[in-house]
Amino acid sequence: MRSLASSPARLLLLTCLLAPTLTACRYAYFPLVPRPVEVTLPARVTTATLKREGANLLLQARVEGRFDPGYLSVAWFDGAQELGHDSVYLDVAQRDATFRLEAPNPGAYRAVISFGGTVLRQVELYEILP
Repeated sequence: MRSLASSPARLLLLTCLLAPTLTACRYAYFPLVPRPVEVTLPARVTTATLKREGANLLLQARVEGRFDPGYLSVAWFDGAQELGHDSVYLDVAQRDATFRLEAPNPGAYRAVISFGGTVLRQVELYEILP
């Protein structure tokens, strides 16, 4: 007895009969291309310096990133004692802020910078040990 695949005509017939079942392994649709991920970084303080200018402390800060216009706030501390608060309104055109605090005596000063209720940075100036 001869096998089914022994003649070329029968092999071709077998291939033609099995061809429709082989197409089930292929994609019947084009896969969707995912949308690009859009990342929005929060506002961040890229530059912040705290230094003494005579009897005053000078804090300079720059905010980068996308943000809605709002107030950049600073809370001043000498050690654990709170000295005061200040804020400056920032928008896209105004990203730099300068704060001054009268502090004639040396101390362990800290300035906590926040924007929209979120603390962004703390800068320190230790003139004496805390």
